[in-house]
Amino acid sequence: MASGAYTVTPSHTGYTFNPASQNATVNGANVTGLNFTATAQVGPTFSISGTITPTAGGSGATVTLSGASTATTTANSAGTYTFTGLANGTYAITPSHAGYTFSPTSQAATVNGANVAGINFTAQAAPTFSISGTITPTAGGSGATVILSGAAGATTTTNSAGNYTFSGLANGAYVVTPNNAGYTFSPVSQSVTVNGANVSGANFTASAQVTHTVALSWTASTSTVSGYNVYRSTVSGTGYSKINSSLVPAVVYTDATVLNATTYYYVTTAVDSSGNESVYSNEVPAVIP
Repeated sequence: MASGAYTVTPSHTGYTFNPASQNATVNGANVTGLNFTATAQVGPTFSISGTITPTAGGSGATVTLSGASTATTTANSAGTYTFTGLANGTYAITPSHAGYTFSPTSQAATVNGANVAGINFTAQAAPTFSISGTITPTAGGSGATVILSGAAGATTTTNSAGNYTFSGLANGAYVVTPNNAGYTFSPVSQSVTVNGANVSGANFTASAQVTHTVALSWTASTSTVSGYNVYRSTVSGTGYSKINSSLVPAVVYTDATVLNATTYYYVTTAVDSSGNESVYSNEVPAVIP
């Protein structure tokens, strides 16, 4: 470069420079140290805002932003929400709140050099449904406990007619199970699906539990004995367990610890004064209904 006066000005897309330009005079020698500092330009950002009404469904609602960027915020007590720091682009805004549905369910918003307001929603209490039924006869149904599990959990008690109802239920799969001391139920439980309507007729039949005993008797030993032991098994010919706590002095014994719908097999032994025990007697079965 020839001697003379010059101005140096840098430029780069997305950056500003400090200083913006510098003057330099060449006068018979090189000129160095003409330095600049580049700073990245921060583009303008904008907001998307709106209100969810009424406040019962809007207050505390979760609002999700997706699209050009993602974010989540919570509507304030007035149901108002705002997303800030957004670049130009297309977004989707979706509210959610337990127990509510929204109209519309989601909205698109395009940011193009300005804030976007008025992305509003209307909250509606989500419909709820019921499951009901009757436990018969009333002797076993009245005052029975009914347990709900699955999509929600609850417990209720049947009225004097054996009727029960679970209300305020959302759509979903449930299991209903009755219980009442001294009774069994058919079926034991029921699976119920709520899908946009009340479900009735989830009925049960109660049957009184019958307590059974087994009365045993046998022929006395021909030897002198101190008493007898009684053994029981649920498998014929093996697995016997003694069920008397002390020697049985007579030749009769009542087993009051049996379970319904079970078959038992009994044998006895004789025990002398020295504690010697005989072999098992012949086996006898007892079928408990």
